[in-house]
Amino acid sequence: MSARGALLRALRAGVASGAQGARAGSGGRAIATAAAAEGSSSRGSWLAGAAGTIAGLSGCTWVASADHEGEHGLHAPAWPWSHEGMLDSYDHAAIRRGFQVYQQVCAACHSMEYIHYRDLVGVCYTEEEAKAMAADIEVVDGPNDEGEMFERPGRLSDPLPAPYANEQAARYANGGAYPPDLSLITNARPDGQNYLFSLLLGYKEPPAGVSVREGLYYNPYFPGGAIAMPRMLADGGVEYDDGTPSNSSQQAKDVTTFLAWAASPEQDERKLMGVKALTIIGIMWGFALYQKRLRWSVLKSRKVVVDVVN
Repeated sequence: MSARGALLRALRAGVASGAQGARAGSGGRAIATAAAAEGSSSRGSWLAGAAGTIAGLSGCTWVASADHEGEHGLHAPAWPWSHEGMLDSYDHAAIRRGFQVYQQVCAACHSMEYIHYRDLVGVCYTEEEAKAMAADIEVVDGPNDEGEMFERPGRLSDPLPAPYANEQAARYANGGAYPPDLSLITNARPDGQNYLFSLLLGYKEPPAGVSVREGLYYNPYFPGGAIAMPRMLADGGVEYDDGTPSNSSQQAKDVTTFLAWAASPEQDERKLMGVKALTIIGIMWGFALYQKRLRWSVLKSRKVVVDVVN
């Protein structure tokens, strides 16, 4: 009886600590309190104590999950991207439309310092179109023969223009928030493509009990839930040159595809090289199997008899 009483006391202590650690496990706390008040060693007390412990631990798990979502943001759902399969390639029409969304919406705050106009040639624009776009910007170059800086029209070798001269200017213009460079954003964020797509469309009013300070906007997919960037995509906000309907979800899909290409522009070539390598390996494996089973089988299965007498 003493051993059973000690075990029962341990169960009660575990239930009490679990209840204090998780307010959401109120049902478990009530069951644990009833089990502690009973103080008997009957089978019902054991079952009640076990149930209270399980309920308290469930409450702890629920609170921990809620804290994780609040700190790291809501986990984005998995969306069916057309270029994710082993034999799938980028949708180049979507890349072109996504670049238009970046130019008309995102480029006002976000830079893409690792993408040059020449990178667009053969992907979503012809060389003539890329040259015309580059010529529309003015680039500070130099020094010239007199040692002075000068402005010239852009070239294919120039990167996409940055909206701000430096980080301090970017923070000053955005209330202290620094808009990140988008060149590698899909690789820099966990589950980058799904995260970006969900973030762009995830703006909503904060739920009851959640307050967001002035200048921030509620988005459950952003870590902390409060983001300095307002909702930027609106139906009809971008006019596509191919006539595709420009609703907000289409814009989010296209710009995410463009940013995925910007982060991994070699993906299609890498997949093609992998298919070629697997094809060659398959051919070599068949050749090796033929040599092993047919050519060498005669030599490996022959019987050698040594006549030591003669």
